[in-house]
Amino acid sequence: MKKLSYGRQWVNDDDIAEVVRVLHGDWLTMGPTVEAFEKKLAEYVGMKYAITFSSGTSALHGAMNAAGLHEGDYAVTTALTFVATSNSVLYTGAVPLFADIDPDTLCLDVKKAEALAKKYPGKIKAIVPVSFAGYPLDIKSYRKIANENNAVLIEDASHALSRDRAEFADMMTLSFHPVKHITTAEGGAVLTNKDEYAEKLLRFRNHGTQQKEMIELGYNYRLSEIHCALGLSQMNRLDEFIARRRELAALYLEQLSGVENIKLPPSDKKHVWHIFALQVENNLRDGLAEYLRNNGINPMTHYKPVPLQPYYREKFGYNSGDFPEAEKYYAQEISLPLYPLLENNDVKRVTECIKNFMIKERI
Repeated sequence: MKKLSYGRQWVNDDDIAEVVRVLHGDWLTMGPTVEAFEKKLAEYVGMKYAITFSSGTSALHGAMNAAGLHEGDYAVTTALTFVATSNSVLYTGAVPLFADIDPDTLCLDVKKAEALAKKYPGKIKAIVPVSFAGYPLDIKSYRKIANENNAVLIEDASHALSRDRAEFADMMTLSFHPVKHITTAEGGAVLTNKDEYAEKLLRFRNHGTQQKEMIELGYNYRLSEIHCALGLSQMNRLDEFIARRRELAALYLEQLSGVENIKLPPSDKKHVWHIFALQVENNLRDGLAEYLRNNGINPMTHYKPVPLQPYYREKFGYNSGDFPEAEKYYAQEISLPLYPLLENNDVKRVTECIKNFMIKERI
């Protein structure tokens, strides 16, 4: 039986050839391929600068540093995200403040974020929404909160590499993990239109140095020529990757429409579908996940609300019930296989398994 995972990379012969070309060349780190990849990323998204980092997490750390976060500051973000989003705030000595999600978008609830920010006047230095699953953010709404608090707007777009953007945050972070829209194996980037942020990001990823002098404390967060060769090659197929994800998501939506105990994810024409995240009602999520695994399909769950992770509970005193929408969502969520190499028949196999399970439960 063909095994299906929730996500996987697509590396072809052209990608491999580009990596081999770099390996035979003169530069293995911080050379022309890094510059070419950064240039192509910036042009694709439509921003002035793209600065690559060794991971999506280090990119977030770089953005928080460039925003000037330090001890005594706060950043408002969503409870429903991967831990890297808020961890990057902690790395600077600042404190993340979590607001619940909007159940209609699964992203940071604008009104709740605004209300939370008002509780800490003069201390909010960053507003950090996350484009959960690839759903397009309403940047204007978050910009209003940032402006009201004289804060930097940082979009965690690790799920949402896209060219189809009308508005931009002050900084936007990306991840190139193997399950993302393109991969460099590990890697990330920060995009910005502001010269001052770009300069800080370039220093921060290279030990805090500028023209061979150390200006500030930084890190070795550089991405190699090898990684960037893979990413640069992958960019040639990014539009194809996104189009295929949209086709697969549309097929899932069609096949699962009207299936009992299933709540479909929010959809939008600009959605780039990093994951296809169902909600399974009536306490059937875990049973469905086991049934899928028994049929060679390996789903995933995204994510346990960050403030309810053991570390955050102990450090900040969060409790179950503090984020009802995110908690309800997590208790019901299951991510189905979604990646460009997936075939239409694979989607139909997954959806037939779901339908069969629901029939079995009804009986």
